[in-house]
Amino acid sequence: MGNIHGTGRRGAGGVARGLLLGAGLLLLATAAPAAAAAGEGRIFVIGNYPVEAHASDAVKAKEQAIQDGQQAAFRSLLKRIVPVTYYGRLKEIKQTPAAGMIEGFSVRSERNSSTQYIASYDFSFQPEAVQRLLDGQGIPYLDKQAPRILIVPIYRAGSQPQNVVAEATDTWTYAWRALDLVNTLTPATLTEAKREIHADTLTSALAGDSNAHRIVAGEYKTSLVVIALLEPSADGKKATVTLAGEDSVGPFTLARNYRLDGDLAYTSELAAVVGLGVLEGRWKAANGHLMTASAPDSPGRGGVERPDSASAPQPGSTYGSGSSYASGPSTYPAPGARSGGGVLKLSVSFRGMGEWQQISQRLAATPGVDNLEVEGLSARGARVALSFPGGADELARALSAQGLSLRGGPDGLLLSAR
Repeated sequence: MGNIHGTGRRGAGGVARGLLLGAGLLLLATAAPAAAAAGEGRIFVIGNYPVEAHASDAVKAKEQAIQDGQQAAFRSLLKRIVPVTYYGRLKEIKQTPAAGMIEGFSVRSERNSSTQYIASYDFSFQPEAVQRLLDGQGIPYLDKQAPRILIVPIYRAGSQPQNVVAEATDTWTYAWRALDLVNTLTPATLTEAKREIHADTLTSALAGDSNAHRIVAGEYKTSLVVIALLEPSADGKKATVTLAGEDSVGPFTLARNYRLDGDLAYTSELAAVVGLGVLEGRWKAANGHLMTASAPDSPGRGGVERPDSASAPQPGSTYGSGSSYASGPSTYPAPGARSGGGVLKLSVSFRGMGEWQQISQRLAATPGVDNLEVEGLSARGARVALSFPGGADELARALSAQGLSLRGGPDGLLLSAR
């Protein structure tokens, strides 16, 4: 079985609680090797995870917070390494007591009162124990990290005063910094926007222009650069977050709208969590050929191959590289069908990156669409996976209201602008 690791995804509320903790010294809570989180990434470490509990006294509150926290961190670990198409199967094992699989934990920061305990922990899990649990259920997983990338958080709002823009930029950057970018499946380093990059070049790069990306990559001296732009609407009620650049899978562009309503910190936290999830999802989809799992009750590992592994794109292939849109046999469901756990896969057709931006924004803004991931992108086509209640027929009706057409084709579901 291949080894790849990912980052535990937390709800925005959990991230918000973590942000309240501030920067603290790393205090050793056990003799476990959790300190490794500060160095080379470890897939089975869930870092900087917020915990909180109330009890009759401070000691009981701390005990409850740690117990609840390690169970929640275990659920995050499962979602980190298991493909989204198998999330439905996790219901069977996510309630398994995590205490027996904990290798150790360390506290990054903490505060308490007589009845409340709030802290941020690094939880380290025993790889073999988690692998045995997944193998026993025949659930595939990936525990190999992608090559490290650079993420450039940028806040852009031309009509706002410079001091407001500077404060908002700090908020957006801090939302990314609060994530565990070391132990995630797709490790990343945050860096600032370079003044040498012209605004027109940045705009073109965000639209998917490969020449503009080469200019950006040249400034950072690496092709693995992803720009994360947060841009509020004129009325301040929503924000568009665009991820554009090249990760270890290939070039891609994705835009998604979020409610803003004046709460930039909450929106930034949620968008950063979703953004990291997109990067992890792309890496897992691209390495599906490495995901294997033993069938229940069968000895050893590697007995049952992931169903869609044959068509999964591999890093460096033409899939998503900006060349012709071809990636081998299609595994899209027939119209009205569902892929595991309500996940639908669509083939998107467009005439250029400008139209792709419009389609992706409308798709992300469609009520009910969730877990939207771009699995491949080229100059004229894309592959996306998403969750939607009701299946493809209901999704087609919802997308029609957004000016989009979803129809069945010989290779599955086809999405385009009307």
